[in-house]
Amino acid sequence: MKKYQLILSCYLLLSIELSQAENTAQSVIKKLRVPEGFQITLFADQVPNARSLALGDNGVVYVGTRQKGSVYAVQDIDQDGVADKRFEIGKNLNMPNGVAFREGSLYVAEINRIIRFDNISKQLAEPPAPTVIFDQLPSDEHHGWKYLRFGPDQKLYTAVGAPCNICIPKKEIYGSLVRFNPDGSGFEILAQGIRNSVGFAWQPGTNKLFFTENGRDYLGDDAPPEELNQWSHKGQHFGYPYCHGGDIVDPEFGANKNCADYTSPAWKFKAHIAPLGLQFYTGTQFPAQYKNQLFVAQHGSWNRTKPQGYRIVTLKFEQDKPVSETTFIDGWLTPQGEVLGRPTDILQMPDGSLLIADDTLGAIYRVSFKK
Repeated sequence: MKKYQLILSCYLLLSIELSQAENTAQSVIKKLRVPEGFQITLFADQVPNARSLALGDNGVVYVGTRQKGSVYAVQDIDQDGVADKRFEIGKNLNMPNGVAFREGSLYVAEINRIIRFDNISKQLAEPPAPTVIFDQLPSDEHHGWKYLRFGPDQKLYTAVGAPCNICIPKKEIYGSLVRFNPDGSGFEILAQGIRNSVGFAWQPGTNKLFFTENGRDYLGDDAPPEELNQWSHKGQHFGYPYCHGGDIVDPEFGANKNCADYTSPAWKFKAHIAPLGLQFYTGTQFPAQYKNQLFVAQHGSWNRTKPQGYRIVTLKFEQDKPVSETTFIDGWLTPQGEVLGRPTDILQMPDGSLLIADDTLGAIYRVSFKK
């Protein structure tokens, strides 16, 4: 069984690499489907392994990567919807996936530490040396890449993944949601039982924190579901590795465990679609039905007999809870199973358009609405 799973994963990864070599972002855009009235264009390319997005001053967009390399900055100076300049920041970093911006400074999450580039907007061409604000995170590469966001409380939030597919973490910090002050002080663990989260957002009007979670592998094509979770108080446990999706007891570690003892998901996605970055829409450019609704990037499966995901979906909220899921953009996965791209994060721009990162093509797309 494990040999088959290894062959399957290698085949899917090879298919992705071949698609990347044969397709360009401009050619892929022509194959993407968006709702009537919307258009998708290329905001920037040549941003290798574009992952997380953060908006800085003067329309500068910062881009984290999962590779052992750089963070990028792209800027649309003439505000025509296409980036004019591209800068490389902080070379030779350790999987600098997470990026966040606050008061002129860029914060970057590497695997084992958080660093800060001060006054970065004025030094894009010659970035300053970073300041290390926290260096006590685990160094495991397995689920070691991190998302990074400032919350409404102006504290910095990230998550520490489990260093395995499925295991009982040996240290309290594994599989947790954490936060600290902008200077790195005040570190605290907020919740546990989270296998791997690479995306969170706060709901407008309520400031409730929602985060995506990628579930364990090798329970079959359709189990367990991926999760959208809601954090509400310190001490919550979301089930991993004992319980998945709110009601699936783990066959290896769930003996004598009751799923009712853990916090259930706010929403269940299909298995293995790998939900990553998410964005509540607060702009005025899109039609009214999208106001305060949640956009989620589904990176796509690598370990499923028939691939699924590879799209952007919207979750409709009613009374502060998600009630339905609708495809917003698809086409990165063809009917023949060819992978053309993999969306990773979503960022709302000041004009109300959305940017979407694609780590397969190293591209950033812009989604706008024609009134």
